[in-house]
Amino acid sequence: MSLIVQKFGGSSVANAERVMNVAKIVTDTYKQGNDVVVVVSAQGDTTDDLIAKAKEINPNGSKREMDMLLSSGEQISIALLAMAIQSLGYPAVSLLGWQAGFSTNSVYSAARIKTIHKERLKTELSERKIVVVAGFQGINSKDNITTLGRGGSDTSAVAIAAALHADKCQIFTDVDGVYTADPRKVKNAKKLKEITYDEMLELATLGAQVLNNRSVEMAKKYNVELEVISSLNPIPGTIVKEVTKMEKMLVRGVTKDTQVARISLIGLDDIPGVAFKIFSKLASKNINVDIILQSVGRNETKDIAFTVSKDNADLAIESLRELPFVGEDIEIKCDTNVAKVSVVGAGMETHPGTASTMFEALYNNDINIQMIATSEIKISVLIDIKDADKAVEAVHEAFLG
Repeated sequence: MSLIVQKFGGSSVANAERVMNVAKIVTDTYKQGNDVVVVVSAQGDTTDDLIAKAKEINPNGSKREMDMLLSSGEQISIALLAMAIQSLGYPAVSLLGWQAGFSTNSVYSAARIKTIHKERLKTELSERKIVVVAGFQGINSKDNITTLGRGGSDTSAVAIAAALHADKCQIFTDVDGVYTADPRKVKNAKKLKEITYDEMLELATLGAQVLNNRSVEMAKKYNVELEVISSLNPIPGTIVKEVTKMEKMLVRGVTKDTQVARISLIGLDDIPGVAFKIFSKLASKNINVDIILQSVGRNETKDIAFTVSKDNADLAIESLRELPFVGEDIEIKCDTNVAKVSVVGAGMETHPGTASTMFEALYNNDINIQMIATSEIKISVLIDIKDADKAVEAVHEAFLG
């Protein structure tokens, strides 16, 4: 007998028909003699609808109250799915994040899991119940409900799989695996049978919406093998694991992220410590910075540009203005009409000319590059947002067409 953790996203439980479809998938797994824990997201656009309701009342509502509100979406999903499973004649119990033992820190809207108290989960499984857990949420040391941020249900599922030493963690979505690009945008996109944790982590971090990057990071840390699989089309998906058996592809994927903003500080003093003070300030506000570009000093000044998520742009600018050396003579610019396009592949580090191939594809399509960032397995460029889809298709064609 195996222990299987299955996670279903909002589109998989969007309506009654799909809830019953999920119930059938879950019970089919259970009938094979497996113990099953199911992690579920809020239905369809429920989270977005709740955010809109909050803005109608108070556009600046506290993050603590937002977590209280948003956590209600998963409560609906787990109860409905448990009832659907019961209607098929199988035992099921639904648990909120805190009931399932999720203990987190107190960073509302972006909480980190500290530990999972496994007793309740083990008890319910020992009674041969299908356990349906609300993803995306937990509880902090003050007994306040917290949420893990967008895509947090993936992280919840992997955390349970790691804590219970599950034999498999399946992430069910509305696509049938991980592709070399978004198949809805790029006609020649190919589905991958396998992909490494590192490659998947880069793709997730750089905008691919198949898996949450924190879930991949956790899966790698605890060696949880993932399978990305469709809840609507019962065919084998993509396995995410430490080492793959696939032929060494130069590039595994091309992705874009349009939820980025470029912030520039112009006219900074060209002295030691300025960059440290800027980025330590942003770090203190839990603002992640990606691509960074610093100009060569001239006339005793320098410019620094970097990218953050659009959601954090206003907070970043507000935080920078708190720095004593950022006065009226320092110009701060923010551009939200940008996109980040990236290529990812473990094979890139041993293949010279990868960057030139990417840059040539962009040049041939008259796409200007604003910023560049590289690592052993990825190259990212910042471009105008209007060119994002064209850039992905051009770069994908250059490497994988």
